[in-house]
Amino acid sequence: MTAQPATGHEDADSRRWWALAVIAIAQLMIVLDITIVNIALPSAQRDLGISDADRQWVITAYTLAFGGLLLLGGRLGDLFGRKRVFTIGLLGFALASALGGAAVDPTMLFAARALQGAFGALLAPSALGLLSTTFSDPRERSTAFGIFGAIAGGGAAIGFIAGGLLTEYLNWRWCLFVNAPIAVVTAFAAFSVLKRDHVAKGRRVRLDLPGALLGCGGLLAIVFGTSEAVTRGWVDGLVLGSLLLGVALLVVFVLVERRSAHPLLPVHIVADRNRGGGALSVGLAMVGMFGLFLFLTYYLQAIKHFSPVVSGLSFLPMTAAIVVSSTGFAARLMTRVPSRNLIGPGLLLAAGGMAWLTQMQVDSPWAGMVLPAELLLGFGMGLVFMPSMSLATLGVAPNEAGAAAATINSAQQVGGSFGTALLNTVAASATASFLATRIAADPAVRAQGAVHGYVVATWVAMGILLLAALVAFLMIDHRPEPGEATAVEVEGGAEAAATASAGRAVDGRPSPRDSAMADVRAHVRADARADVRAGGESPDEPGVRRPPAD
Repeated sequence: MTAQPATGHEDADSRRWWALAVIAIAQLMIVLDITIVNIALPSAQRDLGISDADRQWVITAYTLAFGGLLLLGGRLGDLFGRKRVFTIGLLGFALASALGGAAVDPTMLFAARALQGAFGALLAPSALGLLSTTFSDPRERSTAFGIFGAIAGGGAAIGFIAGGLLTEYLNWRWCLFVNAPIAVVTAFAAFSVLKRDHVAKGRRVRLDLPGALLGCGGLLAIVFGTSEAVTRGWVDGLVLGSLLLGVALLVVFVLVERRSAHPLLPVHIVADRNRGGGALSVGLAMVGMFGLFLFLTYYLQAIKHFSPVVSGLSFLPMTAAIVVSSTGFAARLMTRVPSRNLIGPGLLLAAGGMAWLTQMQVDSPWAGMVLPAELLLGFGMGLVFMPSMSLATLGVAPNEAGAAAATINSAQQVGGSFGTALLNTVAASATASFLATRIAADPAVRAQGAVHGYVVATWVAMGILLLAALVAFLMIDHRPEPGEATAVEVEGGAEAAATASAGRAVDGRPSPRDSAMADVRAHVRADARADVRAGGESPDEPGVRRPPAD
């Protein structure tokens, strides 16, 4: 195979920053949709005549489909090409959003939301997988994941702002319609700027159908159980049955995957302590953060009487803090310090923000109570999201990047769903206990009871964030390679890694994963040497194979 000049490779990668923009827009659209509909829900309920008992299905239909199908969506990207699955996900999301905006009855809206969740499950892991395979240079990877992490952490707050503006100045339907043109334009852009990664039919492995049924069924049951717990309570038979069924299905799923020739989720992905620790830390963090958004929204609108738009704008400082922390600090430090030295302190900062909110009173000023907590939470979570997202796919072979991305996406979704149900139950119980010994008919007393419930739930959220920090410190041990901060690999480091990788063989041959990683290391090493070489020598060396330009 003839080596190509370095300029050809650079030209082939010249669109990678445009690719980052496309991936970022898609990720922002997914994150926005989780919260933007919450603001529109009261208006949609009145317009379509949705009962109080059924209104939760506007949210639950989406979370069920999204959380239940993430593992399948990630693996489909590995099998059929992430660019193809990503584009299909965008176009399907646009269609589902248009159907939801045009809904004429509750059933049509619920079905559209389920479709949004299903196509979102195709979109989310493909986006993270594409990001991982597009950026292999350590410095560029840290920048790209800094932007991606900022969107993952701050996009939900932007959804509150967008939902408030659209609902107040247009109507609730535009909270859904707005996705359609954005998704269609992004799909066409993706077709142009993303690298072609189509997997030929003869090279595809069979889809693990038993694993898909067990894994997706288990996640579906858990998400459904936690969603129903909000209204039914944790001791309800349906809730307990769903949770137990979900756990049982996931246990069987792990046993089946260990024996499968082509597993839906290769066990070594989650068995790795860095990926497993990162996913577990993020999942626990989402338990607390989703509850925070819920209670702060109630506090600002029901207690402080902020309008939807002002409530959304009040989350901007947190969003800004996440962006600054993720892109300004975490992206610069990720190639210099161990990952747990970012994730652990970040979770402690976020726990400090929760601790500040435990002092909340009915008459607490926003600037003195909510703002400092938002800044602590924002700076803390910015240090968490970016390195965790990077760890999720770091060192994973390209043909498994989708499954790895689906793992951390599933952790986020299950954590958020569980956190919303758990903290809502805690707050409701604390409020009921508070009002039981007081004059509940007094509006001032009811407000005090509601804030008391929020405070008790915030204490629980703080404890969960502290647990997440402990998990990060104990499980995550990833350290940047020597020279990674300057994208120069030390001599012998790549050779030792490649030798060790080549030594791990199956039936005398290197595994596909190790072969792929050896190619990546050789490619990065060749680029690094070309960067530091003085004069006009050719960067190509005997024995180093450079990938051809697209």
